[in-house]
Amino acid sequence: MESIIKQTDRLLDLLGHDEAPFGVCYSDTKPDGFGPRPGEIFTREREKAGEINWDNAFGNNFSCLMGNVWLARKKRKAAWISHEECGCMGGGFYSGMYAPYLETNVRYVSTGFPGTPFEGERYLPSLESMRAFMEDIAPPAAPKKYCVIKPLEQFAETEQPLVIAFFARPEVINGLCSLTFYATGDHNAVASPFSAGCGSIIAWPLTYWQRGEKRAVLGGFDLSARKFMKTDELSFAIPFPLYREMLDVMEASALSRKTWSGVRKKVFRSRRAWGEEEKRV
Repeated sequence: MESIIKQTDRLLDLLGHDEAPFGVCYSDTKPDGFGPRPGEIFTREREKAGEINWDNAFGNNFSCLMGNVWLARKKRKAAWISHEECGCMGGGFYSGMYAPYLETNVRYVSTGFPGTPFEGERYLPSLESMRAFMEDIAPPAAPKKYCVIKPLEQFAETEQPLVIAFFARPEVINGLCSLTFYATGDHNAVASPFSAGCGSIIAWPLTYWQRGEKRAVLGGFDLSARKFMKTDELSFAIPFPLYREMLDVMEASALSRKTWSGVRKKVFRSRRAWGEEEKRV
């Protein structure tokens, strides 16, 4: 990982970006960082049996994975989720902690439960459209107890992330998109499918790679997760094998050319405008 971290530092310099990316991995050891308390355990069987306390699930025990990622970004620590310490039925599903998806999640994201405190988000228009999405995203099953999202520099030499996730504003995203197209030679190499915020940085990149599709995922469009991102900020998540290909060609790409140098100046103007001139960690 040392060489990947050094190459990433070079990429950050080329981009003019001031925040190192996070890596997604799975572990049987709980990391030092931010995660949910033990609470409701989400399974289709418990849902059918009426054993899930939804007041707890939506109340004091609720813990958004993207909220924990937001805290992890501030402190340069890890965010994590497990099956027993889940905090959010959506986060549990998108991180591969359980399958199949819950019908409660299908209804809550689409039509809701009219006349109850859980009136729903209305992000998709029907139960059918939400089920089609859940079946399409099909997160790979978690291979270990914890799904961990942590700073790339905290990966040990023997560790390897599955996904690399950047958080950035449009000019930096522009550079990452350009590099993705150059590395793959595929004009469809960047996708932006409907998703929860955590699905964009975990499930979709892994699902695309599992299908044999080299695609990076542009995210940050989940209305519920916007409060855990900076103003004007988006996410950009890349399966690790594709990320390595991008690092290998970054010096030959448009990021080393005059056109990008003009865009890169806007990156620094944006940082000054938002008062973010602090030294990158």
